[in-house]
Amino acid sequence: MMFRASVLTLYPEMFPGALGLSLAGRALEAGTWALDVTQIRDFATDRHRTVDDTPAGGGAGMVMRADILARAIDQVSTPDDPRPRLLMSPRGRPLTQARVRDLAAGAGIVIICGRFEGVDQRVIEARNLEEVSVGDYILSGGEPAALVLLDAVVRLLPGVMGNSESGLHESFEHGLLEHPHYTRPQEFEGRSIPEILTSGNHARIAAWRREQAEKLTRERRPDLLEPGQ
Repeated sequence: MMFRASVLTLYPEMFPGALGLSLAGRALEAGTWALDVTQIRDFATDRHRTVDDTPAGGGAGMVMRADILARAIDQVSTPDDPRPRLLMSPRGRPLTQARVRDLAAGAGIVIICGRFEGVDQRVIEARNLEEVSVGDYILSGGEPAALVLLDAVVRLLPGVMGNSESGLHESFEHGLLEHPHYTRPQEFEGRSIPEILTSGNHARIAAWRREQAEKLTRERRPDLLEPGQ
């Protein structure tokens, strides 16, 4: 079954973007996954193709209209569509590697790219949209976040990475940040590759890498070591 991603956006020209290059691009060309991009403005009814309006209760900015966005979602995703509907939003649950793996194991994703001040809450509830955040910062819109999410998911699809083991030994896969990496030359500006990595003792190497991963995690992301994480 092909993994199919459907993106709803006001800026379809932003796709596939980086997803058309490297591993994701080759997989897209090979048919390992498919990308459909829908212009939300096509579902507006006025001659100006308006998709937003002033916020109820007052306030700055504009809000994406529920009726127009609902029509776009219904066109792309029928009620029996098994794919989750994700709304890229800074107030969403943080994207994790575990969630990325869950998405990669499914039939695909429907992604709605928010703009302006946000999306009318009624369409979020009526169309069962799952709000997802890629970090504690604000972007101009959901498109860059959608590209990040799709890149994270697509690389885990079967056959995309040349070595399937690569995805199993990375940051967040085992609750830790990844250990340091080294390669040739043996000496670089007075710095040598740690002797243990050239010892040939695989058990000692594995233990050293684990120690380094734990050390980095304690220094940079101690929250990952907290119970329940």
